[in-house]
Amino acid sequence: MAINITMPRLSDTMEQGTVVKWHVNAGDSVSQGDVIADIETDKATMELESFDDGIVANISIAEGKAINVGETIIVLAEDGETVDEAIASAGASTTATSQNGGSDIASPSATAVAEPPATSNNSGTNERIFVSPLARKIANENNIDLSFISGTGPSGRITKRDVEAAISNGAAASAPETTQPVAQQAAAPAPAPMPMPAPLPAVGAVLESKTVPLNNMRATIAKRLVESKTTIPHYQVTISARMDSLNALRSELNEQLSAQGVKLSVNDFIVRACAIAMHQHPFINSSWNPTGPSIDLHGHVNIGVAVSLPQERGGGLVVATINNADQSGLRQISSETKRLAKKAREKGLSPAELSGSTFTISNLGMFGVDHFTAIVNPPNAAILAVGRAIDKPFIEYTESGEPELVVGSEMSMTISSDHRIIDGAMAAAYLNTVKELLESPASLLV
Repeated sequence: MAINITMPRLSDTMEQGTVVKWHVNAGDSVSQGDVIADIETDKATMELESFDDGIVANISIAEGKAINVGETIIVLAEDGETVDEAIASAGASTTATSQNGGSDIASPSATAVAEPPATSNNSGTNERIFVSPLARKIANENNIDLSFISGTGPSGRITKRDVEAAISNGAAASAPETTQPVAQQAAAPAPAPMPMPAPLPAVGAVLESKTVPLNNMRATIAKRLVESKTTIPHYQVTISARMDSLNALRSELNEQLSAQGVKLSVNDFIVRACAIAMHQHPFINSSWNPTGPSIDLHGHVNIGVAVSLPQERGGGLVVATINNADQSGLRQISSETKRLAKKAREKGLSPAELSGSTFTISNLGMFGVDHFTAIVNPPNAAILAVGRAIDKPFIEYTESGEPELVVGSEMSMTISSDHRIIDGAMAAAYLNTVKELLESPASLLV
C-alpha cells in the first residue's frame, strides 16, 4: 500500500506548513533518513526526513504553497508496488480522510528533524557534524570518519549518498592527525556579520511598487504581536548602567580564555544578570493565567534571546531559549547563545529550542541603536530592550570630594511589562538589581 507522508505538526501553534524546497523528484528512490523537503512552520524552517523506503510516486504540494497540518504532501510507492498503483491507493486514502473531516495527526512515516544528532567520535576537533541517521549508521558500519566527508544536503548536511560515494572512492577509515593548534580547533563560530547597507540609488532611480505575500513566520509574527499589543497592557521603564567595570572584566576574561576559543559578549553578561535577578524579583519571571484569573510564577528561569534571520531564509525574528540560565555560567551561556543563533540562521531551530522562555531579551546594540522599546512576547510578563554602550562625560568625585570630569561607558535598558502582573515599582526594582549586577560584574562569576 502507498505511503502517505503528511504535513506534520511541528509546534503547538502550527496550523499550516509550507514546503520551501523539495529535495526529491517523482521517480526518485527514497531511503529511511533521507531529507526529502525543507518545511517552513510558523516558527522556523526545518528538515523533513523520510522514515520509510520507497519510490516517490507523487509530490502533492508545490514549493511555496501552504497546506494544512495532516494533509498529504508526498506519496511513496512501497517495494513491489508500481507508481500508478501507489497514486491510486493514495487517492483513495485521501478521499477517505477528507470524508472523515481530515486529521491533525502527522503520518508516523515521516518526521521533521531540526538538528540531526550526529557528532563524529573519531574527529579530533570539536566541530559538530550534521548527518542523517541513516548516513551515520552506514558510516559507522564501514568505519568511515564523517569529518572528512563534504555533505551535499542542506547547509552541508551529510546524506546517505555522500557516505556511499566516499565508500566507493575508498575513503580512509581513520583520519590523519591534525596539526592545528588547540586554540584554533576549539574556536567558536564567527558571529553573524552586520547586514551591509544597500548601495545608494542612481540619480533619478525610482522604487518598484509590488505586493509581497506573507510567509508563515511573518504571518505568525503579525498575529502574535497584534494579539500582544491589544490584549496586554504595556508600559515601559528605562534605566542606564555604567559599563566600565564590565568592559574591563570582559576584556580580561577573553584574553585569559582566548586559548580555549571562548569569547564572551556583553549580551552573555546581560543574560546572566537578568536570570540571577529573577530570584529577588520572581514576578518578573511569571505569566498571566486567564483561567481564574491568576499569576503563574515559574520555578525555572529560561531566557529567550531574539535572533534576526537573514533575508535568504525569509527574514523575520525568532526567540531562541536558553534553559535554566540562572544555573548556567557565563561560558555556558555564551556557547549556547552562539549555537542557537548559528543554527537559527543556517538550519532552523527545533520546537523545543523555540519554546518555554519565561523572559525575553532583545538586543539591538550591535546595530548601533541607542534606545528602543519592545513588545512583550506572550506568555512572558516582560521583555528587555537593550541598546548599545555609549561613551559619555560623567562628573565623579575624588576622595577629597572634588568633582572631576571623566569619560565612561553607559548602556540603556528598557523593560516592557504586563501591567496586570508587574507594577512600575516592581519593574524599577528589577532593573536596579540588573544594573547593580552589571556594574559589579564579579558577582556574575559565582
